[in-house]
Amino acid sequence: MYQNNFMDILKRFVIYGCLGLFIETVWTGLGSAVRGDKNLKCSTYLWMFFIYGMGVFLEPVHEFIRGFLWIYRGFIWAAIIFVIEYATGSVLKFTIGNCPWNYDSNGEVITSVKGIIRIDYLPVWFCVGLLFERAHDFINVF
Repeated sequence: MYQNNFMDILKRFVIYGCLGLFIETVWTGLGSAVRGDKNLKCSTYLWMFFIYGMGVFLEPVHEFIRGFLWIYRGFIWAAIIFVIEYATGSVLKFTIGNCPWNYDSNGEVITSVKGIIRIDYLPVWFCVGLLFERAHDFINVF
């Protein structure tokens, strides 16, 4: 099913990376709207391209869990994304001195774990995981 040559992996890496940047900008833009910003200011970090791009390496997980009920798959994805977010945030914190998406810069977010993940984002990551499954299936058509 997979053409695992370097160019095919790179193509899928770029697609996942761009999809992630798109999701981040829409999410933060909608957050601006909720806060009353009529400019719909949005932001992301270039690091996110590489982090979301690594989704290419999760394709085998999708193939393995494909037959599971969607609700189980969503929770599996949320757990995997939390682990990846925590790991990549920790690596960035160690290497560049901070985690760019610091969720708890002022200590007010009680669902934050060291400012790197937010437990209350579980529904978001649940949906993002299922969305990336659709992207994976779409990419495989080509």
